[in-house]
Amino acid sequence: MRFDIMTLFPDMVNYILSESIIGRARKNNHIDVRLYNIRDYSEDKHRRVDDTPYGGGKGMLMMAPPIYNCYSAILESQRAEGYTAETRRVVYMSPAGKVLTQKKAEELSHVDNLVILCGHYEGVDRRIIDEIVDEEISIGDYVLTGGEIPACILVDAVARLVDGVLSDPECHEKESISSGMLEYPQYTRPYEFHGVKVPDVLISGHHANIDKWRDETARELTEQNRPDLLENKD
Repeated sequence: MRFDIMTLFPDMVNYILSESIIGRARKNNHIDVRLYNIRDYSEDKHRRVDDTPYGGGKGMLMMAPPIYNCYSAILESQRAEGYTAETRRVVYMSPAGKVLTQKKAEELSHVDNLVILCGHYEGVDRRIIDEIVDEEISIGDYVLTGGEIPACILVDAVARLVDGVLSDPECHEKESISSGMLEYPQYTRPYEFHGVKVPDVLISGHHANIDKWRDETARELTEQNRPDLLENKD
């Protein structure tokens, strides 16, 4: 799967996406992450990408031309490699978008190419959103200084669902949220830590009892912390 990310801070995004599982997935060619500095596509000799908004207001707004030029370069690269509009999804990371869910991540993991636009300042000219963006996605009901961290979160959530990124599909099929409930509590060595022992059922060797305990504790934890998940599940 190919990710094309339009940003003002490619080094920041590259640093985050070069570590851990996602970094290994890139090195092993399970995913292809390409970064584009929007400033490189500015028509201004000073590489300017922002201006004051019409109608007044505080802050600066990212202009449409540099973003469109950047997007055009991406399309040219994709066409050379056989990508088409049918295999592409363009997302703008925005607090005005629908909140990212596991279901959305699973949906996006089935496209061949995901193009992500990172906003900054007070956002971007609405005309570029209307022309190139398929959907706006938010990572939560709060505002950040830019779309780079949200873009990294989206890539992480989607990429780990791509074949080969995780060692086994069960790694994400039975975890929190994906299963419809929060994950059950887990324990490892030592057997006793600060006076608290591992639940006896987990060392009993009785797999049916272990599965039952895990289901029951997962439901209890979900009822306590995320009852909304049970409403959707039931």
